[in-house]
Amino acid sequence: MPIRTLLIANRGEIGIRIARTAADLGIKPVMVYASDEAEALHVRAGARALPLQGAGPAAYLDQQAILGTAAEAQADAIHPGYGFLSENAGFAAAVAAAGLTFVGPSAGVIEKFGDKAAARAIAAAAGAPIAPGLPAPVSEADAAAFLRSLGPGGAVMLKAVAGGGGRGMRVVGAGDDLAVAFARCQAEATAAFGDDALYLETFIPAARHIEVQVLGDRAGNVAHLWERECSLQRQRQKLIEIAPAPVLAAGVRARLLAAAVAIAREAQLDNLATIEFLVDASGAATDDVAAIAFIQANARLQVEHTVTEAVTGLDLVELQLRLADGVTLASLNLDEPPPARGMALQARVNMETMTADGTARPAGGRFTAFDPPTGPGVRVDHAGYAGLAPSPRYDSLIAKVIVHARSGGMPAVAQKARRALAEFRIEGVRTNAAFLEALLADPAVRAGAVDTTFIAGAAGALIGAAAEPRRFFEAAPGAAGGRAGARIDAADPLAVLAFGKAAGAPAAASAPTSLPDAAHTVAAPMQGAIVSLAVAPGDGVRAGATLLVMDAMKMQHDIVADMSGTVVAFAVGPGDVALEGAALVYLEPGDVEAGDAAAVETVDLDHIRPDLAEVQARQAFTKDANRPDSVARRRKTGQRTARENIADLVDPDSFTEYGALVVAARRARMSRPELWEKTPADGLVAGVARINGDKFKDDRARCMVLSYDYTVLAGTQGKKNHEKKDRMFELAAKWRLPVVLFAEGGGGRPGDTDVVYSANLTTPAFHLFGKLSGQAPLVGIASGRCFAGNAVLVGCCDIVIATENANIGMGGPAMIEGGGLGVFRPEEVGPVAEQTANGVIDILVKDEAAAVQAARLYLSYFQGAVEDWSAADQRLLRAVVPENRVKVYDIRKAIDLIADDGSVLELRPRFGKSMITSFIRIEGRPLGVMANNPMHLGGAIDADAADKAARFMQLCDAYDIPMLFLCDTPGNMVGPEHEKLALVRHCCRPFVIGANLTVPVFTVVLRKAYGLGAQGMAGGGFHAPNFAVAWPTAEFGGMGLEGAVKLGYRNELAAIEDPEERRRVYEAKVAGMYDQGKALTAAELFEIDDVIDPADTRRWVVAGLRSAPPPAPRAAAGATRRQEACMDRYLVGERLPNRDLSHSGL
Repeated sequence: MPIRTLLIANRGEIGIRIARTAADLGIKPVMVYASDEAEALHVRAGARALPLQGAGPAAYLDQQAILGTAAEAQADAIHPGYGFLSENAGFAAAVAAAGLTFVGPSAGVIEKFGDKAAARAIAAAAGAPIAPGLPAPVSEADAAAFLRSLGPGGAVMLKAVAGGGGRGMRVVGAGDDLAVAFARCQAEATAAFGDDALYLETFIPAARHIEVQVLGDRAGNVAHLWERECSLQRQRQKLIEIAPAPVLAAGVRARLLAAAVAIAREAQLDNLATIEFLVDASGAATDDVAAIAFIQANARLQVEHTVTEAVTGLDLVELQLRLADGVTLASLNLDEPPPARGMALQARVNMETMTADGTARPAGGRFTAFDPPTGPGVRVDHAGYAGLAPSPRYDSLIAKVIVHARSGGMPAVAQKARRALAEFRIEGVRTNAAFLEALLADPAVRAGAVDTTFIAGAAGALIGAAAEPRRFFEAAPGAAGGRAGARIDAADPLAVLAFGKAAGAPAAASAPTSLPDAAHTVAAPMQGAIVSLAVAPGDGVRAGATLLVMDAMKMQHDIVADMSGTVVAFAVGPGDVALEGAALVYLEPGDVEAGDAAAVETVDLDHIRPDLAEVQARQAFTKDANRPDSVARRRKTGQRTARENIADLVDPDSFTEYGALVVAARRARMSRPELWEKTPADGLVAGVARINGDKFKDDRARCMVLSYDYTVLAGTQGKKNHEKKDRMFELAAKWRLPVVLFAEGGGGRPGDTDVVYSANLTTPAFHLFGKLSGQAPLVGIASGRCFAGNAVLVGCCDIVIATENANIGMGGPAMIEGGGLGVFRPEEVGPVAEQTANGVIDILVKDEAAAVQAARLYLSYFQGAVEDWSAADQRLLRAVVPENRVKVYDIRKAIDLIADDGSVLELRPRFGKSMITSFIRIEGRPLGVMANNPMHLGGAIDADAADKAARFMQLCDAYDIPMLFLCDTPGNMVGPEHEKLALVRHCCRPFVIGANLTVPVFTVVLRKAYGLGAQGMAGGGFHAPNFAVAWPTAEFGGMGLEGAVKLGYRNELAAIEDPEERRRVYEAKVAGMYDQGKALTAAELFEIDDVIDPADTRRWVVAGLRSAPPPAPRAAAGATRRQEACMDRYLVGERLPNRDLSHSGL
C-alpha cells in the first residue's frame, strides 16, 4: 500500500532534503532529533518532530528507539537517509518485521554490499575487476604479511567492512606503523558503524575515484544514472564531486557503467545504490582500456546524489520512495538512463580549516550570520541558520553548494561554484570555503588532471592562494578595533551601572599608528576582559612567556607569546574587553638573549600548596592508619576493616574511591571535626576497581565494590550513605559493572539530623539495586551482623557468601522486640546454620579472607575463559557409576573429574540436597553444572531442589554461562507430605525456565532418567538441549519402572491367582522394561543423540560449545533479555502451599 507517513531517521541537511520530497508527494514527513539537537533546523522540516533518548550519533543509532518512535508516529515507512542506520541490514530487516517499509535496498542487498568481502565476491561473479587484497575479517598479522609481500615500495589500504564516508580507512606503506593504523581503523569503525572488522586492498597511489549511480526494482530490472567524479578528497573524505566525470575516455566510461550494472544485477538490487571504482589516473583521460578496479558498493543514497539530480533532472529521493512502493523502472521510464545534460559540481562546506599537509582541523562555534548563495543553477542543501551552534558530536558538514552549467564543461562549472562560494556568508564559525575556492581555481582541477592524492600534495599552495572577492558585506568591526563595549574601572563593582547613566563612554585606546613591517600580531583566542599586562613595550620575550592575563567567564587565562621577540606595543589595556581574534600585542620577531627575556616561572614538583594540603588532611581521616581504635575493635572480633577487605579483593592499586570525604548528615548533633573523625565516608567505602586483572582484560576485570564500615555507626544506612549507594548503583547500571557488596551493618539509621522526612520510604537505593539484577553479577558478602536494610541488599544479590560468624535477618533484636515478638540476642537471629540449610547462603566460608577468595573465584566464571588448565585422566569416569545398578555413588566425583582441576565452585550445598549446582570450567571455558544427587532421596527432585535448580538456570542464562545437566533421577518427589509444600508449583519452575534458556544446554544421563523429573533435566525434553547423550549405565523410563509395570499391567497381574506366579510375571515385566529402557535401546529409537564412553564427556561438551552460536547482544541497562528480568534469590512465601507462584518462572 502507498506510503502515507514517513519517519525520517536522520538529521541535518539530508533530513530536510528527504522531508521536502516527501511533502511534495503528499507524504507526511515525521522527523526525529537527539537531545542535543532540539534547536537543529531539521526539527522544523516535517509535519512533526519526535525526540530520541540520548545525545549524539548514539541516539540516531538506537534501532529500538527508532522503531518505537515510528510506531508512535504511526508511520508506514522509515527513510534512513545516509550514514547512521542506512546500511544496517539488521535494522532494515527489523523495519520489515515491524510491518513497515524500509526506503532503500532490502536487508539482503544491504547485507551483501555491507560485507565488503561479500561485495568483492559479487563483483568478481559479475565479471568486474577487483583490486588484490585480503577478505574480512583481516588480522593485523595477516595484514603485515601481505604488506611485506608487496616489497619496499608497496602500500595497502585498510578499510572498515561496514565502512563509508572515509571512516575506518588508512593507507599504510612499508615504512609506516601498521599496528597504529590498524588500531585507529578499528576504533573509527566501531565508533561509526558498531563493527571493528577490517579488510585490505592493494593501494593504487595515483588513481581517480569514480562511482556509478545505479538503481533496480523488485522485478529484477537494473539501470544506471551515469557516473560521478569523487577524486578530490581530503583524508579519504570527498570535498568536491562532479557529474559526469570530466575528461574521461569514452571506453573507460562504458566499462565502468557496464560493470556497475552487472554488479547491481548480480546483487539483485531493488532500490538505489552506488558502485565505486578506482581508475588508473595515468590513462583515464585517453586510454579506453585504462585499468579499473571495483572498491565497494553503498546500498543507500549518497551525499553527492545532488549532482546526478542536476544533470538528469530526476529526484533521487522520489525514486527511492516510488521503488520502495513497488514501482518498476519501466513505469518510471527508466529502462534506459536519461541523457546527462551539462555538468554539475558539489562542494562540501565543512566546519574545518585545512593545514598545509592536507589534513583538516575541526572548528566550531555559533553562526552569527548564515546566508547561502542563490541564482540560476545554484542549489544549497544545508541545515544552518544564524544563531545555531552546531553540535561537535556529528559530521563537520554544514552545507553542500551544488551548481549546474549547461555548457562549458569543467572550467565553467568550477568558476560558477567558486563564485557561489564567494557569495556564501558564514560568520561565527570557521569553514573550508576559502580553501574550496582556491581548489576550484587551480588549473589542474579545471583541466580534470587530478587523482585522489591531489589535495594532500597541493594543500600548502592552495592555502596561500588568492581568494575570490567577497560578494557580501562582512560584519563591521567594533568601534574599539576588536574590543567589545566600553572601558570602565573594573575594580569598582558599581562602575557598570554608572556607565549606563553617563552621557558618553570613555574614549577607547587605539592601536599604535606605526609598527615595524615585520610586526607579528598576537590575537585574542577568545572574548574576554584584560586583567593585567605581564610585560611592557621594549621587553624581550621568549616563546611561551606570558604577555597578559585575560578574564573570560570569570576564569583567568594566560596569553602567551607564540614566538620569541620584542614587545612593540599593546593594542589593549587593563579593563578592555577584546573580541575573539582582536589584536592584543604586537611583537617584533627575533632572538632574545637569556638575560633579556622575561623570567620563566619554575615549578617545585615537591611543593604541596595549601589547597592540596587541606585535601590531604581531610583524606587522612579515612585511612586505617589514622583510626587505631577502630582497627582494634575489628581485631577484637577477629575481623578486618572495610578497607582491608577491599584491598584483599581487588587488584593492587586499582581501587578508585567515590565519596571518600562524605560524612554523616548529623551537623545538628556533631561538629564538623567530629564528623570527619567519627563518620568517615559515612560508613560506606565505595568505588570502582579491577578483580582478576591478571587473568582477564580490563573490560572483563572491571567491577564496583561497596563495603559497609561497621566501625562507623554500626554500619547503618544514613542519608549520605544512601545517596552514595544511589550514585554507585546508577553507575553500575550505566556501565554494567559487576558489584561486590560487603553488607555488614544494622540497617536504617534513625539518628541523622540534616534531613526532613516522614518515613523516608522514597529512598531509591533498594529500587536501583533491585534493577541491577540480571544486568551484571551481584555478589553479597556477610560477616558479622547483617540486619534490616543491609540484609535486603545482600538478599538481592545473585549469591550470598557468608562467614561462620554471620547473622542475617530482616530485622535485628531491637525491631523484633519492638514488634512484640520477643527478646533475643543478635546471635540468635538468622545464624548461618539456619541460613545455609534454607538456601539463603550460597557459599559458607570460615572468615573474610576466605570470603574474598570465594568472591574472586565466583566472578571469574563471568569474566570469561582462561588459557591455563589441566584435567584428570578422563578414563576414571568409567568407574564412577557402579555396575550394580542399585548401588549409590557420589556424583560430585563425576563433576570433579569432568571439570578442569580445581575449577569447581558449588553453590548452596546444604539446601535442596538432591540437586547439586556448581560452576566449573572445561578447557578453561566456564559452565554451570546441575546434577541430581543420588545420595539424597535417590536423586528425586523435591520442592527445595526444584527451586535451587530454577534459580541456578536463571543465573547462568542471565550471564551467558552454558549449562551441563548431569541426570540421575527417579523423577520428581511425590507423596502427601511433599505436596503440602506446593510441590506442583516448585517442580514446574525448571520446566518454564528451562524452555526459555538462551544459552547452550547439554544433558548427559549417568544412570536414571525417569519421567518428568528427567525431562526437567533436559530443558523439558531430551530433544531440547544442544545434545542429549547417555553413559552405558543409563536407563530410561516414562516413570519409575516398577510403578509403570504395576499401573500398566494391573489387570493382567490381578488375573493371576497364584501369588508366586504373579511375582514371577511381575519381575519378568520389570526386567523387560529395564531392557527396553537401556541407553542403547533409547539411542536406537533416537530418543537421545548417542551413547558415549564416559571418558568422552569433556570432548562432547567442548564440541558443543564450539558449535553453539555466540550469545545474542545483551540488552541495555534497564531493559531485559528473557531471563534477565529478575534474578529472584528465593520466593518469599515459597512454603505457603496456596500461594500462586506462577510468576516465578518468568
